[in-house]
Amino acid sequence: MAPACYRVQQNGVDLFVWLTPKSSSDAIDGPGAQADGSVHLAARVRAVPEKGAANSALERLLAGAFGLPRSCVSVVGGSTSRLKTVRLLGDPADLAKAVEEVVVLAGRDR
Repeated sequence: MAPACYRVQQNGVDLFVWLTPKSSSDAIDGPGAQADGSVHLAARVRAVPEKGAANSALERLLAGAFGLPRSCVSVVGGSTSRLKTVRLLGDPADLAKAVEEVVVLAGRDR
């Protein structure tokens, strides 16, 4: 089984995201891998990486993609890095399934 771009937590999942700011559109691009073998979900936003604008745009993008209220999505790691940890709050099993579906759909669109 391939490594996942998320980790199940007690109250949701932590999603590992590689964010590209200042893009021409907001989108989830699909799975990607780092040189160390770790896996992430590639995403891009139009917002610039200043004063948390790109992080907020990422939170809005993921909330919409997973059908979650904006308050259930937050960047919890890597706030000034391109590689981020985003916490999705909710039922862990449901969220893990939703993440897998989004990863598969985004991977097909590549």
